[in-house]
Amino acid sequence: MANKATPVAIRPEQIEQAILVVRGQRVLLDSDLASLYGVLTKALNQAVRRNPERFPSDFAFLLTQQEFTILRSQIVTSSGKHGGRRAAPWAFTEHGVAMLSSVLHSPTAARVNVEIMRAFVRLRRLLATPGELVEQITKLGETVRLHDDQIKTIAQVLRQMMEKPPEQSKGKIGFHNHPAE
Repeated sequence: MANKATPVAIRPEQIEQAILVVRGQRVLLDSDLASLYGVLTKALNQAVRRNPERFPSDFAFLLTQQEFTILRSQIVTSSGKHGGRRAAPWAFTEHGVAMLSSVLHSPTAARVNVEIMRAFVRLRRLLATPGELVEQITKLGETVRLHDDQIKTIAQVLRQMMEKPPEQSKGKIGFHNHPAE
């Protein structure tokens, strides 16, 4: 659970790093949102339970036990044995995050919500410009091919330098007795 903390300046990167993809949707987990809003995770989840009509399944959903296990293995979290989270977390889509500010009565909720929405928009823009991404990947591929050719040439020259030169027959020094022709 997130401890109640005084809200600090929120960096866009902090929000973007917290966004995960679950069931093909970009989501933020309840504990990350609670931390950003400066409320307890328990209070955030309680507000969601009290307003189920505001959080349909395309706005927020509980992770399955399997999803929670996978998430726990990917992100270092404490186990339930040591006071860590025991219940699967809620995952909030962009729409669910927007709805949260209407049920949370935190003075920072509106300000934080604006920053979270901006982070989702930035991610959407990044994914909406695949042409630029394809162009960059193509350029990288060309550079790799060029470097590959250069490395092959260098390796070939090094192999040639390491080979022993063919032995040439050395002529005899001194007077030679040649039979008469």
